[in-house]
Amino acid sequence: MSDIHSLLVLPHLRVQNANAISAPLTWGFPAMSAFVGLMHALERRLHGELDLLFNGVGVICHAHDVQISRAGYAQRFHLTRNPVDKTGATAAIAEEGRMHMEISLIFDVAGEACAGDDAQRAECAHRVDEIVHGMRIAGGSVLPRRTNQGYTQSPLLTTLPDDEEDRGKHFRNLRRRWLPGFALVLREDRLEQHFTDLSATDESTTRLDTWLDFSRLHHDCVQSFDDHGEPMGTPSWEIRRSPGWTVPIPVGYGALGDKHEPGQVARARDDRTPFRFVESLYSIGEWVGPHRLKRPESLLWYVDNDLDHGIYRLNNDYARYANN
Repeated sequence: MSDIHSLLVLPHLRVQNANAISAPLTWGFPAMSAFVGLMHALERRLHGELDLLFNGVGVICHAHDVQISRAGYAQRFHLTRNPVDKTGATAAIAEEGRMHMEISLIFDVAGEACAGDDAQRAECAHRVDEIVHGMRIAGGSVLPRRTNQGYTQSPLLTTLPDDEEDRGKHFRNLRRRWLPGFALVLREDRLEQHFTDLSATDESTTRLDTWLDFSRLHHDCVQSFDDHGEPMGTPSWEIRRSPGWTVPIPVGYGALGDKHEPGQVARARDDRTPFRFVESLYSIGEWVGPHRLKRPESLLWYVDNDLDHGIYRLNNDYARYANN
């Protein structure tokens, strides 16, 4: 039996100037930690108004527009020139990557707000949608919904049936609402399989080597040979393609040392919270069509920390249910 009983859907949110730099080594779409951060901030904002608990979040991207200029293979972010400083000198440029995007957010929720009738749940969904439109998503501003372009989807708070067959049918109806678009899911299984393949030919291969090899665009020279081993025709260059639309993504942070007591580190965000130096953790994700999602667990991301080993990361169970 699944632990997911209710889903909150906020469809087609238009976000302007979101952060497109997800980590020191990756860019192009906000890190999933930005959406999990939104989920936690939203739960705190609703405290005392709605009894709604958030356990996981999924993202469907319908459109994206990274603010870059292209010159051949080179791509450069559109940067802003800041006003001069108090001495009249030109202020330094802090590189920022911005993007516009249209996304749908799907939350795994629980609480008394999910137990109301259809009208009460619809009122709750619209209230949450209203609050989100006053918040930031990945540093970007949420624009008002389009109301003059015909039919638009409404926010939805729905409960999932307990019967497995009815549950599957209900979820299939939901995922049709998310087309056209792509959902970002975790594919660490692909990374592990690639590590096994590379290790078979080079035992010194590390997982960093595997991740970098997975993230590159490979051009292979293809040459045909006759029965005698003599080359035939002119060699051609082809792009090595892997199945699916896979991308390198950050999934959290790993500790670089022990925790420091509050107030021990200068210029920390506050003097009441323990401080720890961390670095980004990376893995492989995949953009998949919502019609390929077989159950809500395949879409949702959740916190999966290992505090004993200093691991602060997110997880997703798409690979677990991909063949079920």
